[in-house]
Amino acid sequence: MKHDRLLQPYDLGPISLQNRVVMAPLTRSRATSDGVPKDMHVDYYRQRASAGLIITEATNISPEGRGYAWTPGIFNDEQVAAWKKVTDAVHEEGGKIVLQLWHVGRVSHPDLQPGGALPVAPSAIAPAMQAFTEGGMKDAVTPRALDAGELPRVVADFVKATENSKAAGFDGVEIHSANGYLLDQFLRDGANRRTDEFGGSIENRLRFPLMVVDAVTKVFGPERTGIRISPVSPANDLKDSDPEAVFTAYVKELSARRLAYLHVIEGATRGDRDPHAFKAWSLRKLFDGTYMGNNNYTPDLAEERLEKGEIDLACFGRPFISNPDLVERIRLGAPLAEPDEKTFYGGDETGYTDYPALTEEEKRRYAA
Repeated sequence: MKHDRLLQPYDLGPISLQNRVVMAPLTRSRATSDGVPKDMHVDYYRQRASAGLIITEATNISPEGRGYAWTPGIFNDEQVAAWKKVTDAVHEEGGKIVLQLWHVGRVSHPDLQPGGALPVAPSAIAPAMQAFTEGGMKDAVTPRALDAGELPRVVADFVKATENSKAAGFDGVEIHSANGYLLDQFLRDGANRRTDEFGGSIENRLRFPLMVVDAVTKVFGPERTGIRISPVSPANDLKDSDPEAVFTAYVKELSARRLAYLHVIEGATRGDRDPHAFKAWSLRKLFDGTYMGNNNYTPDLAEERLEKGEIDLACFGRPFISNPDLVERIRLGAPLAEPDEKTFYGGDETGYTDYPALTEEEKRRYAA
């Protein structure tokens, strides 16, 4: 199949994309223990700059927001300086890159928290999962419920991280409101049992995530702010009794805020694209803006859905790990290399920056 639509340029408001292929945020756990990106991050993102848009790996907005070992942050000057090297490299190659703002909430462990504190969450409900610490996998603990008076502080952390993203040269930011992390926890009744104005009704559960959205857009503008949601994903042991009602209301509010794009994980993370009667992609009709589809996309599926007008942008994750030149391979119809799952998380350049691009001879052969 030809992929003409997938390879077309796309105007994402003020961000002009050279194609509709988006590199998904991919946690790789290769930063320092202090959350500082390394020189290999510069090489990694530079290699993949032919994507229409790169969304960085999820990036901690604060020390409290951290939930995985060796993940990068965007809350201090050293991190900003390191990220600036990344954005410069991507821009030198003609690419565009946004940073994903991340607070994990309860998906953490005291070993990852300042002073060994408990992770925070909307309610004191432990997820049935393990946390990835520098000492290995450890059972999650019961988090501490955030007091309503603390929420402005968390919003301020998102604001500071957004200001730092702007200073680091990013083209925009993506708010992580998916996969069972803090904002998702506030949205869903499986994690939010609050009895104050931030819990109970759907309207109340939307209140804190929308506070974050409104604060972030004041810094970077709605036209440079995207958001990621996962309406039917059970990732990190998060559930809701009526996800269709929750996300219908949420997406209507997001649409009214004129965000740059809505990034939807259409199904279970790394699983079935269609596990529920409620189809996550049905939310497209409620969002007046760019719709980005994600979850087990292949170039052919992306082209098909673009042709039908079901998506505007297609987000690829695992294929970008092992194919730094994914866009060129799609253009030529060349086969895709398979990633080595043993090197996904942690380690050095192996399985990170050493996947080869096509040689000039291979390009000629596939173009013939």
